[in-house]
Amino acid sequence: MIYTCTLNPSIDYIMHVDGFQSGGLTRSNKTFYYPGGKGINVSRVMERLGVSTIALGYIGNFTGQFIINSLEQEGIKHNFIETGDYTRINVKLKGEQESEINGPGPNVSELQLTQLLDQVRSLHEEDFLILAGSVPSSMPKDFYNQIADICAQKNIPLVADTSGDALRQLLGKEVFFLKPNEHELGELFDTTISSVEDAAYYARKLVEQGAKHVIVSMGGKGAVYVDRDHKFYANVPKGEVKNSVGAGDSVVSGFIAGLSQGKSVEEAFRDGVATGSATAFQDDLCQKEDADHLKEEIKISPII
Repeated sequence: MIYTCTLNPSIDYIMHVDGFQSGGLTRSNKTFYYPGGKGINVSRVMERLGVSTIALGYIGNFTGQFIINSLEQEGIKHNFIETGDYTRINVKLKGEQESEINGPGPNVSELQLTQLLDQVRSLHEEDFLILAGSVPSSMPKDFYNQIADICAQKNIPLVADTSGDALRQLLGKEVFFLKPNEHELGELFDTTISSVEDAAYYARKLVEQGAKHVIVSMGGKGAVYVDRDHKFYANVPKGEVKNSVGAGDSVVSGFIAGLSQGKSVEEAFRDGVATGSATAFQDDLCQKEDADHLKEEIKISPII
């Protein structure tokens, strides 16, 4: 079974506005409410790709119940830990520019920390754990490190999609898959990633430090895949970017779904790029047919 874990989920409240003015009245012309959080996005997309998951993480109060109801309507299983605290609401303003206002994370108790660690300890070698998103300020800063150690001890394949200190903690750990974007990768090595070759070079360093698979997403410049035996570049299909929220999560979904279905790393990489692009080109996360349509436009080429 594939498990996703979202420590800091949210309701994503998306508002389309014209002529936003700070300090004045702005009326939204279109609004959407979605269950949010990187791991939750992965579960939603993988379900649409025909791969079942179980969503783990922290949830609370009536805002948390909205997420539970939404996932159940999509047929997604879950085993959340109830915090009693409100699940945050993140406001995404979409106009000439895209702005975000993210709410605070939950207050997580020592008991609730232990409950989540016990859930991870109950997994088996044949399971996958996809750990995605930020760590709430109420949790230990080394929590990703703790999860990685448990997964290493139990031979549980760990997929991580995060940034900053949480990502840095995973350097040197045996991680099945990492997906930094070009900026996150540059921050790790105190450099600027300005080319495909740069991305491949530093992605290989992640592989040398313990990651089995690495994809570096580079926005409109494409994506790079590296493991011990391969270095691939993928272009991105043409389209109008409408949604940056969830595109990176969809890359993770497409790649892991492809591998779980027995595809080669090259084809799984194509699936990841197609799925991420399909999400970027619409207001919500993509459907399978959207990603399938875009695969024809994606060329995978070796990096020499």
